[in-house]
Amino acid sequence: MEFHTWLAYLVAAIIIAVSPGSGAVLSMSHGLSYGMRKTSATILGLQLGLLLILLIAGAGVGSLLIASETAFNIVKIVGACYLIYIGFQQWRSTGGLVSDAAMQQPEGSWKKRTLSGFLTNATNPKGIIFMVAVLPQFMTADHPLWLQLLILSATTLTVDTIVMHGYAASASALRRLLRDSKAMRIQNKVFGGLLMLVGMGLFFVKRSQNA
Repeated sequence: MEFHTWLAYLVAAIIIAVSPGSGAVLSMSHGLSYGMRKTSATILGLQLGLLLILLIAGAGVGSLLIASETAFNIVKIVGACYLIYIGFQQWRSTGGLVSDAAMQQPEGSWKKRTLSGFLTNATNPKGIIFMVAVLPQFMTADHPLWLQLLILSATTLTVDTIVMHGYAASASALRRLLRDSKAMRIQNKVFGGLLMLVGMGLFFVKRSQNA
């Protein structure tokens, strides 16, 4: 892969990562609720989901998924319902005092946060559509496809990990300002509402017109 091609993709990856989406909302939500360190599990899940999308797009399965209305609608509905579900769960949370004791999570809860992040990205049809449309623009037959996919995937995951941690850190920094139950209820409703809105928005995602 030529350096200028990789550089162009790096710019695209940064723009994609910075653009607000379900992953950013989830990172901020968990950063505010659990703190920076514990949200790393959520971000790990997001990256695993993103890696799956990259592999699907790179293998060409994404094109088949977009071409099949039934398969596309299944992914879309599952993703939308999942985001609405976790958004509703947070929206109805009563909140509580934000103290070190209150933020201690039950053993194994990191698995739930990792799974939450994974499902958020893996069931996002927008991500599949975007990667199927973007990746081919930076891949050529002049170089091994597996190597190009490896480079582009590593670039995407690195950039997204940094950006998501930035979102989580920014939200975590606000925890000191939100130390009472009323403030926690407000933030739960704000981020829960955003997740539900993102989920509802997925219902309006259409297949590519070229499909």
